[in-house]
Amino acid sequence: MVFETRLIIIISTFVVLTCCLRLGVEANGSLDDMFEEYAHNSLPTHQKTGVLYNASLPSNLTGIEVSVIRLRWDSFWAKGANYSGFQMPPRIFSYPYSPRLDIVYSLVDNQSSYYYSYYNVANDHILVAPVVGFNVYGNNFTAKLNLTLFGGPILIRFPQVINEKAKCVVFYSNGTFGMSNKTRQDMCLVRDQGHFSMAVPKEELEDVKEKRENLWKWWVFGFGIGVLGLLLIGFIVFIFIESIRRRNIQKMEKEAEKNEVLETTYVGQSKMPLATVVRTQPVIENDYVP
Repeated sequence: MVFETRLIIIISTFVVLTCCLRLGVEANGSLDDMFEEYAHNSLPTHQKTGVLYNASLPSNLTGIEVSVIRLRWDSFWAKGANYSGFQMPPRIFSYPYSPRLDIVYSLVDNQSSYYYSYYNVANDHILVAPVVGFNVYGNNFTAKLNLTLFGGPILIRFPQVINEKAKCVVFYSNGTFGMSNKTRQDMCLVRDQGHFSMAVPKEELEDVKEKRENLWKWWVFGFGIGVLGLLLIGFIVFIFIESIRRRNIQKMEKEAEKNEVLETTYVGQSKMPLATVVRTQPVIENDYVP
């Protein structure tokens, strides 16, 4: 029975993805149904409130993460929730009323452009962050709940985004998307559940890429010039030191020539002392001749 259930889920997944990609129907709704199914099956029989459970996904959904957490309604109203990069403030009213809430978080990483290409966001923009989302359901996933924020907005953090010109993107269930300015380098503010990401215009990203390539070329050119400059300076220093050494040797030789008694001569490349040959004159030992 368990095997048949898993087989049905896998087949349903392929059908859902095929419909979403080819027919362009409400992608968020179809994906949400799939994420809800995996999240519901991942909950243990005796689940605990306030504990985040990661859903087990098939191998064909590599790059997708789904998790679920169960909270009490009064705790969610009083404290909010801070999980999976979403900071939900207190005083969020969910209806219809359910004593317990199931919040399903999703992250579509390396397949973001694949799943959301038909939103036409890929025509003029490039996603620079994973597509993250959350949906709130009643106890045991009886129904999807609506949210009304009486406090501050919901904060989404994208820690991997460093592009200053990136904008926040929200994907709607009717196949459209909206864009807004981010609050900080990697944060977006939203006021409802759904799917979100960050994107930059294609021309700006291409300009940044071109600038990086030019900067890399100039860096390589400057590095080469620097190496040649160092070699040239080293050669000049070597010639200068060698000339000083030779000059000192010549000076020492001249000083030695002034003080030497013996004459000198060169034999090949060597300087040798030379003494004048003086033959000793014969002397008679005794001048007396008998």
